[in-house]
Amino acid sequence: MPLNLPRTIEFVDGRVRFINQLKLPHALEYVETSDWRRVAEAIRRMEVRGAPAIGVAAAFALALAAYHTRARVVDEAWKELEVCAEELRRTRPTAVNLFWAINRVLEAAKSAGSVEELRRAVVETALEIQRADEEANRRIGEHGESLIGDGDTVMTICNAGSLATSYYGTATAPLYAAFERGKRFKVLVLETRPYLQGARLTAWELHRVGIPVKIITDNAIGIVMQKERVDLVITGADRITRKGYVANKVGTYPLALVAKEHGVPFYVAAPTSTIDLTIERGDEIPIEVRPGSEVTEIYGVRIAPEGVDALYYAFDVTPPKLVSGIITEKGIVYPPFEKNILKVTT
Repeated sequence: MPLNLPRTIEFVDGRVRFINQLKLPHALEYVETSDWRRVAEAIRRMEVRGAPAIGVAAAFALALAAYHTRARVVDEAWKELEVCAEELRRTRPTAVNLFWAINRVLEAAKSAGSVEELRRAVVETALEIQRADEEANRRIGEHGESLIGDGDTVMTICNAGSLATSYYGTATAPLYAAFERGKRFKVLVLETRPYLQGARLTAWELHRVGIPVKIITDNAIGIVMQKERVDLVITGADRITRKGYVANKVGTYPLALVAKEHGVPFYVAAPTSTIDLTIERGDEIPIEVRPGSEVTEIYGVRIAPEGVDALYYAFDVTPPKLVSGIITEKGIVYPPFEKNILKVTT
């Protein structure tokens, strides 16, 4: 049964087409461009967001730079590619998929002996990153759906859905796989201030697919777990360290604490490309601090007193002791993470 979900981002005939997620749920608006700078801006502005989707978008931006280069010698084309890569690196610092995708594309292109070889290597590698992302997400679904039982209530935060990837999602992949196999359950979605990705995006996705969904406020997780039956929490991740520290949308850490207090299993769903083996501890993860105006304003309307600013850490870090398991395309990784993460990444 095909899912009633649109493609998040595509590369066709030298153009990138992506959903402007700032417009959802009120309008399903696409942006189409041949300019890699427009894709970089989309990442920065969160028109495209979610770690895997950011990685694919970065790869496609590099593909645009290579596809439309007017360089006549390969060294000039390579310099243009490096300028594009450097601009992309400055867009979002926390999502490791961004840097992973950039490095993979550059590695594929560095041995090119001509401009045409470089163009072909970059475009083919970018398309492969997209295909591999979708395949990884489907495998995450296959591994994770066994955690969901008929009649369960699952809780999630932000949007680690199809919109956060090239297709199918990470945290939503087990939900979609379970639903496709006939299981019936309901989902509680944290609204996820200030961008409301849970309310605007995850609820929109699940409703389109036909999975019963309700939104709760971010500060309601305690009372909901006291008063309602919650069987499982599944979140996404923007970066996971070698020892299992998980950076995800801000609010994930308190959700994990409340889940632990109430004995609710807390799982993280992410492809192995989200695992950063170069760092161990949570305090090594760069945490993006975004403009306070994103908190003090909603759709350009100020909701806080004039002259009062806001502090907005866009992500937080959940320690491994609160994580029941990490659902990857290679299987579910259980503690001890320091030992078992290496089994799926090396």
